[in-house]
Amino acid sequence: MEEDIDTRKINNSFLRDHSYATEADIISTVEFNHTGELLATGDKGGRVVIFQREQESKNQPHRRGEYNVYSTFQSHEPEFDYLKSLEIEEKINKIRWLPQQNAAYFLLSTNDKTVKLWKVSERDKRPEGYNLKDEDGRFRDPSMITMLRVPVLRPMDLMVEATPRRVFANAHTYHINSISVNSDYETYMSADDLRINLWNFEITNQSFNIVDIKPANMEELTEVITAAEFHPHHCNTFVYSSSKGTIRLCDMRASALCDRHSKFFEEPEDPSNRSFFSEIISSISDVKFSHSGRYIMTRDYLTVKVWDLNMENRPIETYQVHDYLRSKLCSLYENDCIFDKFECVWNGSDSVIMTGSYNNFFRMFDRNTKRDVTLEASRENSKPRAILKPRKVCVGGKRRKDEISVDSLDFSKKILHTAWHPSENIIAVAATNNLYIFQDKVN
Repeated sequence: MEEDIDTRKINNSFLRDHSYATEADIISTVEFNHTGELLATGDKGGRVVIFQREQESKNQPHRRGEYNVYSTFQSHEPEFDYLKSLEIEEKINKIRWLPQQNAAYFLLSTNDKTVKLWKVSERDKRPEGYNLKDEDGRFRDPSMITMLRVPVLRPMDLMVEATPRRVFANAHTYHINSISVNSDYETYMSADDLRINLWNFEITNQSFNIVDIKPANMEELTEVITAAEFHPHHCNTFVYSSSKGTIRLCDMRASALCDRHSKFFEEPEDPSNRSFFSEIISSISDVKFSHSGRYIMTRDYLTVKVWDLNMENRPIETYQVHDYLRSKLCSLYENDCIFDKFECVWNGSDSVIMTGSYNNFFRMFDRNTKRDVTLEASRENSKPRAILKPRKVCVGGKRRKDEISVDSLDFSKKILHTAWHPSENIIAVAATNNLYIFQDKVN
């Protein structure tokens, strides 16, 4: 990010745009792979769309190419649980990439109940000259085969194939909200409202239950798990957040069932701010380790907080995302927006954090300079190669001409899902059914 965050010049390109958007087209997750060459989105219709970055062009070597569609496949289908008479949506809740080990790419995708491991590979050759089949694939009459042929590989148009390699099912009673790949690359975890399970990539028919907060009597239930993530470097450590606004750090070396946390992060509540909505807005919707592994970032309804792993009693940084909504909590409760789950992301060097808001606004906070900016992802003000102008929201009194009044914000347009390239200043922002990609303008 440039020094002067307010005059940040950003290019963008639309990758997906439907003026006739249906519910199924709404993007529900966005994730770069470990190199940033690929970007995957999942939507409510159960589809995964992968975008690939074009190679550098010869005539403009300094400008990296844009992201274009690489592969699209149906990951999950709608199902019906006949025992509970419940429909299981096909909506993709999360996508997580595995580090690339060979020419193929692997990713995990999950809906409410089932996690799938997908292999995405390229094919540009096809075998010809089978002995037992003819060119159309029909079996030949064995009595007509008089000589042995050696099949040969012939070039063909490049094909990208997505094949499901593993299906991890039937382990969650409640809805899966998080999946996280461990740094040992042999295991991953999936978390639902009350339990977290640990899986081995090779074993689909059993998982270890490592966290279980389900009370013996469900009437005594006071909190649910909202998000969980493995430490980026220590394969024994993970965190999970709760609807009470707390974060627990667990160590799998301590015991097989991590029902006792090793660290407990909670900020004491200011009694003067207590209201009917306090409990709802303190629920944590996302938790992310920094790339260094030293900090945790959490997002609740109004703020983003950064915690140092060595200090449990309060966050070291708190950023107000949209404090002007404090006076609007009553109407946000009535239209259910108060239950929206916003995500948050770090940039590659952990110096800037980004999270979404309403009216297609998204916020960036520079941790070093303490400056912040509000930008808007919308079709009207974002032509390709355009420079985004910072937006400001006014709360009352006189409104300047470039400001937008808090009363005219559109709460149906919300940015819940964002992703940041692992090493460059390229961000992906999902605004309902559109995906926007912005990058620092290179002079």
